[in-house]
Amino acid sequence: MQENYLITIKGTMEQNGETDSVELMTRGKFTRRGSAFYIAYEETEATGYAGCTTTVKAAADAREVVMTRFGKVPSQLVIEKGIRHICHYETGFGSVSLGVAADVIEHDLSEKGGHLKFSYTLDSGAENFISRNLVDITVEELAAPPQ
Repeated sequence: MQENYLITIKGTMEQNGETDSVELMTRGKFTRRGSAFYIAYEETEATGYAGCTTTVKAAADAREVVMTRFGKVPSQLVIEKGIRHICHYETGFGSVSLGVAADVIEHDLSEKGGHLKFSYTLDSGAENFISRNLVDITVEELAAPPQ
């Protein structure tokens, strides 16, 4: 599968009354398999995870999003409506277990691309609030190069 999609990811973290945002535009892969859409892209120095690949799996019914990072600092977050998951998350400084609960999961994804928006809260295993995170992903098919 070729990296023939433009993936734009905007992440916003709200913590202690402050907001911090980051935006990444990169080429990536996009496909639908069964009842889920898959968005895959290489991380960069800007994200702090260079050398890693991230896959975002969005259920077609918008019930669940699973973000999996492969590479030097692997992690997986399961964001599911109505269920709080405990997820193992690797950082550059070590691993932590986090509680993850979905606020919103919405998308208009189709075989050609589209838009995925979700937000979730993170808490420590002891249920102490850490942050609210909003992720906005746009997937646009790139024009095929001339033959």
